[in-house]
Amino acid sequence: MSPVETSQVEIDTVCAIATAPGRSGVGIIRISGPLSHFISEQILGFSPTARYAHFCNFLDETEQTIDQGIALFFSAPNSFTGEDVLELQGHGGTYVLRELLERAVQLGARLANPGEFSERAFLNNKIDLLQAEAIADLIESNSKQAAKSALRTLQGEFSNKILHLVQLLIKARVHIEATIDFSDEDIDFVSDNKVGDSLSAILESIEATLTQAKQGALLKEGVNVVIAGKPNAGKSSLLNALSGVDSAIVTDVPGTTRDLLSEEINIDGLPVHIIDTAGIRISDDVVEQEGLRRAQQAIEQADHLLLIVDKSQPEQDVEKLLAPLVLLTDKSVKELDYLQNTAIIFNKIDLLNNEVPSVSTIRYLDYSIPTISLSAKGNVGIELLRDYIKEAIGFNVTEEGVFIARERHLTALNNAKQLIVSALDLLETHSSLELIAEDLRFAQMQLGAITGEFTSDDLLGEIFSNFCVGK
Repeated sequence: MSPVETSQVEIDTVCAIATAPGRSGVGIIRISGPLSHFISEQILGFSPTARYAHFCNFLDETEQTIDQGIALFFSAPNSFTGEDVLELQGHGGTYVLRELLERAVQLGARLANPGEFSERAFLNNKIDLLQAEAIADLIESNSKQAAKSALRTLQGEFSNKILHLVQLLIKARVHIEATIDFSDEDIDFVSDNKVGDSLSAILESIEATLTQAKQGALLKEGVNVVIAGKPNAGKSSLLNALSGVDSAIVTDVPGTTRDLLSEEINIDGLPVHIIDTAGIRISDDVVEQEGLRRAQQAIEQADHLLLIVDKSQPEQDVEKLLAPLVLLTDKSVKELDYLQNTAIIFNKIDLLNNEVPSVSTIRYLDYSIPTISLSAKGNVGIELLRDYIKEAIGFNVTEEGVFIARERHLTALNNAKQLIVSALDLLETHSSLELIAEDLRFAQMQLGAITGEFTSDDLLGEIFSNFCVGK
């Protein structure tokens, strides 16, 4: 469903507190909809001038002052939502904001749903769906890189790339459709291979956009890294060393950690969720068994696994190093399908003579398993591990050219890519032009879903329900 079709519904007036909950120097009430001007006259006591900052009193129904501050009125369509909008910027006290909100509701507004202001901006063609999502991403960003990337998306950089791809795709579709329409007149727009060259160029552009989007998705979503190993191997020490805080208790007593402990760190802008698990060993303790069950679940859901080993113990072969995972999952080593996302951490090199931090690999079956030698307790070699995590995840972001992306964007780009590949294969084998035309039509729909040109109401509801109430 297109934004134009969706916007035909009857619009009411909504209101919300647009600032974060709690006490602050400034609190903002936002009102949007056809009653905004009437409400402004009642609360302010006069008709405000559009796009002018009025310093005035905010009045209740008896014309007593609720608060004093700045009122801004924006006339449709020259506002964020494309509707008449009133913003009341007063003091950030909880009572004051609640009173102003109740006054707006008393005058005919209703409380806004999460993300409804951004949704109205989208429905009124003020922003596309990518830009709407970027608003939430900018608010949630927890690093400089993530904030800059979200801002690029908000400013339309991602949208412009998608629009360019759609325009190229439309040109290719025109040639295919024209050849189908004029088949009786022997007019052929595809025999000179221009369409094939055009589709190849589109495929190359989609792949380049997908590469950038994957980096942006990492900036937004981050990765889950799980630390596992035998008791006293140094798992908790490694968690503390990576996070920079003593969040996990470190003792010589085996089984100190019985539940999952997690910390979030930032590696050059990449959010990394680190989870420390219970030491893997056979135990009759019910609590410890539950901890091992949770450890197994965390490992299976992890993007990457760090299997930590005490290097001060006698050397072991690979199967013995991987034995804890076999014990935990009740599978043979050959059945561990996440070994390609596993690294072995040789810890406690501070207990060995002349041992220095290093990165290497060991071969096992069809896997080349990375190894990092370090001392978690001595905080030696931790930077090697940080660099390894970035490399293993494929994170190679710079400030230029990366935009925030979500999983649905990656899925749509991948689907469009596969459809273009299918169309090229059909073109090379001189297959039915109708089949090629269908592939290209569906590819355009996949790209259009990213910006919201073709988007279901269910998807819109899911996207905007995760926004802040006042956005």
